Amino acid sequence: MFVHPKEIERVSMLSPKERYNYFLKRVADSEELYSLKNNVNEFIVSELEGNLLFPMWSAKEFAEISLVGGWENHKIILLNLDDLEEEVFDLIAKRNYLLNIFPVKEKTGFIVDLDEFARDLSDELKKYQ
Repeated sequence: MFVHPKEIERVSMLSPKERYNYFLKRVADSEELYSLKNNVNEFIVSELEGNLLFPMWSAKEFAEISLVGGWENHKIILLNLDDLEEEVFDLIAKRNYLLNIFPVKEKTGFIVDLDEFARDLSDELKKYQ
């Protein structure tokens, strides 16, 4: 899914909660999302107030603008909903990560726990069935 530069600019200016809602709609529609891995193929996380945060974006273009502040050398990876359910959710639950949905550049996105995120995404996916 290509995202026009004007949409990137507009969406990047939204509040974290508004970006979260945008993310849910886009992911439910495309059934794809993006995160980051390091050079040894491990998912990367950031830290905020003692919590480890797992970043996610709805499009590669949004992840690209966030490759700053130490994330410049990480690679953007595409995940589908099966990857999310079979690989990522287990990792997040096992390591007690919070989700950092749609950070922009060095600004934190909407922080949500796995249960709330899974429920919100499930609710949004029902609208597309």
